[in-house]
Amino acid sequence: TGRGRTRNRGTRRGKTRSLLRTRVGPESRVRPVEASTIPELVDAAARRFGDLEAVVDGDLRWSFGDYRNEAHRVAEALIRRGIQPGERVAVWAPNSARWAATALGIHCTGGVLVPLNTRLGGGDVAGLLDRTSARMLFTVTDFLGTNYVTMLAGAGGADGLEETIVMSGPVPEGCTGWGTFLADTPELGTQTASVNPDDLCHILFTSGTTGSPKGAMLRHGAVCRSYRSWSTAIGLREGDRYLAVSPFFHTFGLNGGILACLTSGATLVPQAVFDPQAVTDRVAEESITVLPGPPTIYRSILDHLGGLPLDTSTLRLAVTGAAPVSAGLVGEMHDLLGFETVLTGYGLTEASGVTTTCHHDDPPNLAATSSGRTLPGIDLKVADDNGGPVPAGKPGQVLLRGYNVMAGYLDDEAGTTAAVDADGWLHTGDTGVVDDAGNLTITGRSTDMYICGGFNVYPAEVEAVIATHPDIDQVVVTGAPDDLMGEVGMAFVVTAAGRQVDPAVILSWAREELASHMTPRHVEVVDSLPTNPGGKVLRHQLRQVAAQIMAN
Repeated sequence: TGRGRTRNRGTRRGKTRSLLRTRVGPESRVRPVEASTIPELVDAAARRFGDLEAVVDGDLRWSFGDYRNEAHRVAEALIRRGIQPGERVAVWAPNSARWAATALGIHCTGGVLVPLNTRLGGGDVAGLLDRTSARMLFTVTDFLGTNYVTMLAGAGGADGLEETIVMSGPVPEGCTGWGTFLADTPELGTQTASVNPDDLCHILFTSGTTGSPKGAMLRHGAVCRSYRSWSTAIGLREGDRYLAVSPFFHTFGLNGGILACLTSGATLVPQAVFDPQAVTDRVAEESITVLPGPPTIYRSILDHLGGLPLDTSTLRLAVTGAAPVSAGLVGEMHDLLGFETVLTGYGLTEASGVTTTCHHDDPPNLAATSSGRTLPGIDLKVADDNGGPVPAGKPGQVLLRGYNVMAGYLDDEAGTTAAVDADGWLHTGDTGVVDDAGNLTITGRSTDMYICGGFNVYPAEVEAVIATHPDIDQVVVTGAPDDLMGEVGMAFVVTAAGRQVDPAVILSWAREELASHMTPRHVEVVDSLPTNPGGKVLRHQLRQVAAQIMAN
């Protein structure tokens, strides 16, 4: 459970709460912590928020002062092992307080954090450890019956790895346990390295939904500034209680969770595995006020509740993205889950994870129609095939430029040049439109577009219409090969709870709502859609399924 203070807990209105000092409410909004590096943020948050509750993980409860001390103890232990500024240290583990403290400790050494996806196999992780030249690995041996050390060893290990620290679970021979790692490190750590805003802080691997993962190199100054602006825009408050369901190996879980909470004085409550019952229990037990995540988690909770409202809800703020959000889902989140505010945003790993967002004081319906506006200091252009701007309301590729754009892809000069042009514009590969107020609506990826009878079809435009059918909960449209038309649309639909649909009826309805070239020719009813840990639908898998169906 770590060496932070374990607090006694009292019960108020049936909710388990810490006796650490807390405060939340409109009057508790404060100016976010100003910091240009993550080590500076760790120290500034401890000075600003002191004994406010910073992290809750089971019985472990750290104040912001405890949190800072734990991060510094990790840093001192790493420095004693010879970790130098710029060297890479990897974490391959589920969300936990130790994950957060370890990440911050790596930053405090001047080291570069390499978060690794817990869904990867041993061979994939070995390859990423070699690609990043990681000297140390923090992992677990007891997550959902999986021993990551054994998985890595079975794949032959990583050539440059010098030490493996087991954060939880049995410690295999040749590895170091958490207690041993921190042994003889002072309770109050103080040793940290000098870090500059332009220094690298993360190597974050892209989701790989459209190809092999690439290592986006991010800078301290960019992520600190991005999430300070983002926290202000969404209205994250001092004393908020933030349930971190998004995995920390993902840019939104890492930066939008760990860093945003430090910036705002919110309590971070890591959730190792998403389970609707476990989440609803924690909302009540910990008086959770903020629950960010992809739309799929809210739909899972709503389905689990079976149309009944969430009892004892303290939820006030939802921040979502990674997939379109329907007006129906937003309404249910307000009415059944108790959210006061539902916001959407748009970002990608190469742009430090966040670029546009709806604001906490925007009209309520904006979240169902757009991803909001750019944060200060970020330029956005919707461009034609030649890179020229297109008028408001017309689709094109989304280009970004500003402080938040990555330093480049790890050891991939050609990939970096292809992604970021000579004028500094990041070519996202996403297509979208911007309205007269500057709000961005993503219509899909350029690679998702298919051509039906000579007409371009952007799946997101079709999905937005089909999603309005009352019997359909989720829909993804992809192109499928067709001898006559070249490609035709195939819609994969998940029905609303308790509903049954006839594909022929859906197709007939779609013909009345859509232009002929946009109307899918096939509907496949499925139980669920394949997603990555960040909630993004794995469209390439559905394209493969569509091709197989058409071949038969």
